[in-house]
Amino acid sequence: MSIEKNIVHALKQVYDPEIPVNVYDLGLIYNIEVDSNNKVFVTMTLTAPNCPMVDQLLEDVNDAVLTVPGVSDVSIELTFDPPWSRDRMSEEALFELGML
Repeated sequence: MSIEKNIVHALKQVYDPEIPVNVYDLGLIYNIEVDSNNKVFVTMTLTAPNCPMVDQLLEDVNDAVLTVPGVSDVSIELTFDPPWSRDRMSEEALFELGML
């Protein structure tokens, strides 16, 4: 399995503290890049800019990515452009939340 697939798998183990769906299927992960030194750059958002759990969520994402074999470091960029919407959610997440 490629390092990118392993990162996605690790991110699917991180759940939003307020919504019982993982951050990847929830659509909070906008981009994942891995450089030649296996440093991972994650661009992500939150369901709301004033999320009270932002620090915990960022720490959980960072820790999950660092568990992937071969990852040397993680950098997370938090963005609100474009803003998150339910359109970013996977079919699995929509089904789990009864929205499908």
